[in-house]
Amino acid sequence: MRNKQGLLYVLSGPSGCGKGTVVRELLDRNENIFLSVSATTRSPRSGEVHGQHYYFLSKEQFEEQIAADGMLEHANYCGNYYGTPKEAVMKMCRDGKDVILEIEVQGALQIKKKCPEAVLIFILPPSLEELSRRLIDRNTEDMDTVYKRLSKSTEEMQYAKEYDYTVVNDTVLETVNQIVSIMEAEKFRSKRMLPVIDDILTTKETK
Repeated sequence: MRNKQGLLYVLSGPSGCGKGTVVRELLDRNENIFLSVSATTRSPRSGEVHGQHYYFLSKEQFEEQIAADGMLEHANYCGNYYGTPKEAVMKMCRDGKDVILEIEVQGALQIKKKCPEAVLIFILPPSLEELSRRLIDRNTEDMDTVYKRLSKSTEEMQYAKEYDYTVVNDTVLETVNQIVSIMEAEKFRSKRMLPVIDDILTTKETK
C-alpha cells in the first residue's frame, strides 16, 4: 500500500553523461513514468509536433505564463524561452503518474525552491576523461565545441551537492537500476505515507 500521488523527479547532468539514454530506459521500463514536455518560443523544426516534442508558444504567450506563475522553471537560451509548464506536470502527479524532468542545473534549482517535494537526481560521468571520450565519440561537434562543453560540464558538476541523490553513470543498466531503487524508496518515505497512515487509523477507529 502506498500514497497514490505521483512524484516529480528532476534529472540533470553534464552533456555527454548519458542522461538521455538513462531517461529513455526508465520510460521503457515503467508505463507509469512520463517525461514532461517543455515549452519554447523557438520555431518548430522539421518533424516536431506541438504537444509531443514541445509546446510551441509565442513570446507573448510565454511571458504571460511567467507572469501568471505558470512555469515551474524557465530560462532564455540563444534568444528563445524554454520552460516547464506547471499545470501539465501537476495534473499528471495528481493523477498518480510519476513525472521526469530532464533539465539543466539552473532550472532544477528553480524547481527545488518551488516544489520541495521534487526529487533531484544528478548523473555524473565516471571521470572527466570518460566524459571527454564520449563527447568526442559522438563525432557531431568540432574539438573547440567539445572543450567548451567540458568546461561547462565542470561548472555544472559543482552543483551536484545541491541535489538529493548523485549517481555515477558507469553503465546504463547499473545506473537505471540505481535510479529505480531511489524512486521506489522515495515513495515509502514516512511523510509521503501520511495519507495511508491516516487512512489505516481512520479505518480502525470506525470498526
